[in-house]
Amino acid sequence: MDAVAYLIVPLLQSFEWFDESLQLSLREGGWPQLTRPESMVMMHVQLNINRPSDIARSLRLTRQAVHSTIAGLVERGVFELVDDPDDKRVKMVQLTEMGNAMRQDAQKIVVALTDMLSKRIGAKHVRALQAAFDEDWGDPIICRVREGKAEPLLPRTARIAPLASTRARRNQA
Repeated sequence: MDAVAYLIVPLLQSFEWFDESLQLSLREGGWPQLTRPESMVMMHVQLNINRPSDIARSLRLTRQAVHSTIAGLVERGVFELVDDPDDKRVKMVQLTEMGNAMRQDAQKIVVALTDMLSKRIGAKHVRALQAAFDEDWGDPIICRVREGKAEPLLPRTARIAPLASTRARRNQA
């Protein structure tokens, strides 16, 4: 089988490299240690996905799991819950002053990590990754396995609501 067929594995490993480097750097700077789920929730809030139910749906986790994760971040002073201006019955996640300072440090760290990655694998490769990730990949694809081969079912609407496209998410942040 072609190595490209397993693209999902190096994508995950690359994400984990970035997230682990970021978390270690933040901890070195005196910020609270975040778990991977807390980190994922933080990224969603950065994308302006700030209703706990929307975060849960995007992460494909239960609302209870996301509420528990958010509660830990509220307890440590990173988040606060505020009324949704469109629906007072709903709470939204918002960064506190401390959370905003942490976010600003995180942004600086990500730039430094990207620079280091450029030195390690080459600026050309980092630019190619960025260009590929900036493309709109479209809606998720549903494949059916038949006779040992996966075949895309087109056109078909995905059953799981995807996040907005990469380009739309980037414009929100």
